[in-house]
Order: sequence, then C-alpha cells, then structure tokens
Amino acid sequence: MSILSLNDVTVAFPDGTSRITALDRVSLNAHAGEMTYLVGESGSGKSTLLSVAAGLTRPDSGTVTVADQELTAMKDTAAARLQSIGFIFQQANLISSLNVAEQLLVTDHVRGLRGAKLRARRDRANEILARVGLAGLGDRRMQQLSGGQRQRVGIARALMGEPKLLLADEPTAALDAERSRDIVELLSAIVADSDVACVFVTHDRSLIGIGEAPPRVIEVADGAVKDVAAVS
Repeated sequence: MSILSLNDVTVAFPDGTSRITALDRVSLNAHAGEMTYLVGESGSGKSTLLSVAAGLTRPDSGTVTVADQELTAMKDTAAARLQSIGFIFQQANLISSLNVAEQLLVTDHVRGLRGAKLRARRDRANEILARVGLAGLGDRRMQQLSGGQRQRVGIARALMGEPKLLLADEPTAALDAERSRDIVELLSAIVADSDVACVFVTHDRSLIGIGEAPPRVIEVADGAVKDVAAVS
C-alpha cells in the first residue's frame, strides 16, 4: 500500500534573475512496511524532496499525497503533518530541561490535554519507550543518555502521533558505525511490524538493507530520480 506518492513534482528556487530547479518532474512512491532510502550527493535534491513529502515546501507543479491526503490541495498542511507524519532529525533536537518522558509529552501539554486523556498519553509514551529500548528511562535527563539513546528518544517522539509516514533526515550522521546500525535495525523493525512507511535519507550506503523491512533505494541526482531499485 502506497503511503507517500509524489507525481511529476517540480520545485524551483529563485537565484538572482534566474531560477534553480531543485526537483525536476520527480515521481516516486513509498509503501507501508518498506524502508525507502534516498541516496545521492549533497545538493542533489534529497532534502528538498523530504521537505516536499512533509508538506513544508509546496511544489511549483505536480501532486503530493500522504496517507490518502493530497497535501498539494491543502492551504495549510499542519494538521496533516500532525496526523500522519513523524520526523526524525539528524540531531535529536531534544529540550535539555525535560526528561525522556516529557520529550514525548510536551506537545500534549501545549495542546492542553489534562486528566484521563493525558494519563492515556503517558501510558502510550511508556509503551513507545519500551518499543525503542528505553523502558524504565522515562525520568532520565538528556545529559544522562548516550548519543544513541538520545536518537532513540527522537524516534519515540516521532511515533507519538501514530504516523503513517516516517521521514528520517540522516538520523545516523552523528553516530558511530555500531550505533548507526542499531538505529537502522530499530527503525526497520518498527516499519516491518506496522503499516508505516519510512523514507530514510543517508550518505552511508552500508546501512541499506539492515533489518527486517524490505528496502528500496532511490538515487537522486541533479534534482531527478535517476534510478529506483529494490534490494534483495
């Protein structure tokens, strides 16, 4: 089942008196239960593609659909992101004053959840922390965690909204080889066990194919999808 669909998407940015084409009529799909890896040189268009998939950048032409919602037909895509999309960043971007559990619950506090609803969300936070290997660490502060553990907190936070699409922007770039493999194995297991699709941007091709979920590799070069290959 296709969770993300880009159809003939073009994005160009102004550059003085001209425009630079960042994505040139790109079409691709990311499917539930599958790890889709975006690979390519810096400046090839990977980050723009991820931004378009998230509804943060509106393409000049073409359509973007996530979980049956056409983002390009919406004036405001914030609700769709909250409902359907989880972000995993290169740096975990955690709030130093909050403990592990609070990192997952902070948006619920901002939304004003109280009482039974907030207790239910705390139960979900504990379930997710257990799923990512952080059971019992909800009270830990960020300075008490390793780099790999902090990235797992970032993954847990991305899962709090029960997303259909995970967008991972080089989440292992700051980790060593062993911790990088651990993170990819974890994400792959989550994807394989659910109806989630994951688009994973990386420069490290040795990470491709690690874990349970079927991998697909998408080569991006000069703003175009040059090659799409399944990995056996």
